Amino acid sequence: METASAPAPKKMNLQRVEMSKQPPEIRRQNFDEVAFGYTPEEAISEAGRCLDCKKPGCVGNCPVEIDIPAFIRQIAAGNFAEGIRIIRQKNCLPAVTGRVCPQEEQCEGGCVFAKKGGALAIGRLERFLADWEASQKGTVESTLRPQPTGRKVAVIGGGPAGLTVAGDLIQLGHQVTVYEALHKVGGVLVYGIPEFRLPKRIVRHEVEILKSLGVEMVTSYVVGKTRTVDSLLEEYDAIFIGSGAGLPWFMDIPGNNLNGVYSANEYLTRMNLMKGYTFPDVQTPIKQHHRVAVIGGGNVAMDCARTALRLGGESHIVYRRSRNELPARLEEVENAEEEGVIFDFLTLPTACIGDEHSWVTGLACQKMELGAPDASGRRSPVPIPGSDFVMPVDAIIYAIGNSPNPLISATTPDLTIGRKGNIEAEETTGKTSKARVWAGGDVVTGAATVILAMGAGRKAARDIHAYLMTLPPR
Repeated sequence: METASAPAPKKMNLQRVEMSKQPPEIRRQNFDEVAFGYTPEEAISEAGRCLDCKKPGCVGNCPVEIDIPAFIRQIAAGNFAEGIRIIRQKNCLPAVTGRVCPQEEQCEGGCVFAKKGGALAIGRLERFLADWEASQKGTVESTLRPQPTGRKVAVIGGGPAGLTVAGDLIQLGHQVTVYEALHKVGGVLVYGIPEFRLPKRIVRHEVEILKSLGVEMVTSYVVGKTRTVDSLLEEYDAIFIGSGAGLPWFMDIPGNNLNGVYSANEYLTRMNLMKGYTFPDVQTPIKQHHRVAVIGGGNVAMDCARTALRLGGESHIVYRRSRNELPARLEEVENAEEEGVIFDFLTLPTACIGDEHSWVTGLACQKMELGAPDASGRRSPVPIPGSDFVMPVDAIIYAIGNSPNPLISATTPDLTIGRKGNIEAEETTGKTSKARVWAGGDVVTGAATVILAMGAGRKAARDIHAYLMTLPPR
């Protein structure tokens, strides 16, 4: 009697299905989303490339612990409802992370294909399922709601960390209220990321899902001014601080107080929360500049430069290292290059120059060359003597990083603060030095990625839940 043979293993297909996007010459003139996303046929084809590894490296690299092979199997089978249900068990913002998460460094970086230079497009598949769900005019329930515990949690900050905590705890039966300082919930998702990379409707949809689960959202509420953490502790059993890093950094050079010098925070917040992305249909809340210099080389710098380009100006990235050292995602760098952003590499700003009316007229710079690697492994830039020059510009945008706003730390006794103004918290639990207070995301780490903030939120939510369940029932 013959025994059935095991199915032959899949052959490795390194050719990922590309995602179509607006042509550069068109998208540089609008604020519509650049990438169109997968069609169902494209998603099924891409999911079919997955080898369904016995020990998937992608899962271990995901900060929010999504069962990636499971949802990809469902896409390959055409079962999109089950696929999004699997994702939502772990991720309350899949339409967001599918667009802005640095998948190439995390889940896709752990894919067995990555060793051969052809990782599966995990992020694009996640985005596909979230967009498919939104197109169904409803939500696929991820879990059954448990009985209410009677315990109340306050979440300070409606960004990715805070929303993750809220989503996790509401589905464990706790009552959750999110306090957001701005007039829209979403944090950096709504004020910091441009419309062409993350449309506001996407964030709004994800927030509405959390509201439908029972999360209360309170906006225009500045904890540290409107009310203190200690005051909230009188009403809530636990507090999570996820207020982000909203204090911008500037270089210590002359001329930072000139008109036309922006922080990336101010520039992008004006565009995102004052509807500058509707330009040219309405007047923009930012002066239309002719030549803009963006100082920095990260994703935020790319966002600022691509925004300035869409407002009709010549847009420059001024970066003191070479292209190889750019910290921004390669996809964002390529998009900027395609659209016409000019990269001034190995260039160090030394002063902002202005006219007699205190308006910016130029950026004094010095050319650099790369020397030995620094502590991070990147080659350190070294000034070239006699290479000073002035770049004519009428706007300068600093995109070199941020620290947490000191408002909460200044009004909260017993909260240990690090030397850069960050709240100190345990990495695995989010516990702070103050009883019944947890923290996570950029307020702890400084400016980082959306998905890392969400991962911190997940760890904190798990520990908060464990603490709440030790309390006597109500």
